[in-house]
Amino acid sequence: MEGLLPAARAVADRLKARGETVAVAESSAGGLISAALLAVPGASAYFLGGGVIYTKAARSALLGITDAEMSGMRSSSEPYALLLARTLRKRLVADWGFAETGAAGPSGNRYGDAAGHSCLAVSGPVERVITLETGMAGREANMRAFAAALFRLAAEVLD
Repeated sequence: MEGLLPAARAVADRLKARGETVAVAESSAGGLISAALLAVPGASAYFLGGGVIYTKAARSALLGITDAEMSGMRSSSEPYALLLARTLRKRLVADWGFAETGAAGPSGNRYGDAAGHSCLAVSGPVERVITLETGMAGREANMRAFAAALFRLAAEVLD
């Protein structure tokens, strides 16, 4: 996690300077995004909450996303990442929503995505979503790579 802290601090500093807040929905990063943001002193000024949305049950119970909203959409996709970011941002009344969904490894997911596949989204006054393919099978390395990529994306959007 130490490698994530400078990037998290840079995003946190931008949020604090602007007086803005964030909510985080993550899956394959397993809470690393939230943990890194919360490790920055003064996190209560910008971090409203987050969740590891790892299953359909979590998606339904924690975010209230219905099967109808998921119609024609699958997890580990850009539209799904954007839905997560938008939904949690609205539920927590945050200025920004960050989301990550993917396949950490060591194998791929049931949708045919290889290990190292992740879709990352930032939702707020500006929205952006990207797909990352690390090409790595290592679960821990992918989790760190997903979190680092989300911080890079957020920094770009917040600039």
